[in-house]
Amino acid sequence: MVILRTLTTRDWPLWREARLAALTDAPHAFTSRLADWHAGGEEQWRTRMALPGAHHVVALQEGRPVGMARGVPGQDGTGELHSLWVSPPLRGRGLGDRLIAALVTWARASDLGVLRLAVLPGNEPARALYRRHGFVPAAEPGRLLPQDDTREQLMVRRLDGPAPGTVPGSPADARET
Repeated sequence: MVILRTLTTRDWPLWREARLAALTDAPHAFTSRLADWHAGGEEQWRTRMALPGAHHVVALQEGRPVGMARGVPGQDGTGELHSLWVSPPLRGRGLGDRLIAALVTWARASDLGVLRLAVLPGNEPARALYRRHGFVPAAEPGRLLPQDDTREQLMVRRLDGPAPGTVPGSPADARET
């Protein structure tokens, strides 16, 4: 069984374990690199966890991290979804859906009206997951990537209503409220 656990600043070792696993497994999916964080000391990890209003969720199976996601409050009622990762053996089994739902719940509870995210070029599985959850391409261009002339794709989702494709009051809608 996989459980979702919301982390506090005291849980920085668990966040570090999940983040390093994500960067090791899928370096192509993140702009951060393992070398940027692998040697990071306790202070670096605590600082990351201590951002006011941020929300860190780790998926655990038998006590080991198998997924993660981070929500960060932004400006003007906008939140950002960061660091979404699911361990390869669990991909395609709904864990990414559960992690996104947990961040949508956090964003709504934080009175945020929009969630934004950035996805790297070529990460079609992630784009498909985000589209299933109502994220659409943003009008503005994403950040220019340092290794080439491509940009991140920004995606946004309004939070003022049920998840796309659900009927209000249905079990699918209830998981996000």
